[in-house]
Amino acid sequence: MTEEESEKGQVSEVESDATKEDIEALKQTLAEEKARAEGYLANWQRAQADFINYKRRSEQEREEVAKFANAMLMLSLLPILDDLQRAFSSVPPKLAKLSWVDGIGLIERKLEASLEAQGLSQIKALGEPFDPKLHEAAMHSKGKEGIVIEELQKGYQLHDRVIRPTMVIVGNGEEEEEEKKEEGEKEA
Repeated sequence: MTEEESEKGQVSEVESDATKEDIEALKQTLAEEKARAEGYLANWQRAQADFINYKRRSEQEREEVAKFANAMLMLSLLPILDDLQRAFSSVPPKLAKLSWVDGIGLIERKLEASLEAQGLSQIKALGEPFDPKLHEAAMHSKGKEGIVIEELQKGYQLHDRVIRPTMVIVGNGEEEEEEKKEEGEKEA
């Protein structure tokens, strides 16, 4: 082997070592860039999911606002409806047959129908078990324990949300005890 051939062999070994190092460096750089690209993709996917969730939440909030936007108006109309109902319950029999009384009764029914068309519904209370989510207990009286025995003021729900609870009188269980005592005395 001549000196030239020996130098070429050394040069080619150096070049191959340099090429291997360059390839390794390029592979490492490629791996780093792939990792960074995957990170960007994951962040973009997360941002897209967050945006979709935001869009859905804002749509739900908009629907809820539209659904309950009239709640304050309805709440302010309820005392008028209460007054009309009280007025009709106290109309003397002589006046009940007059046409203007019928006309005002028609106005009351139209008001009720309009409110019901907007999602307002009356809360049923009389004879039902007391539910603090729907009823407001004004007092206790003789009657079945935990059962609503009298309705003092009607309560209303707008769609599924209570806007005014029913004011009620709840039984305290005394009547049941008296009935048991009377039954015991009759048997004896």
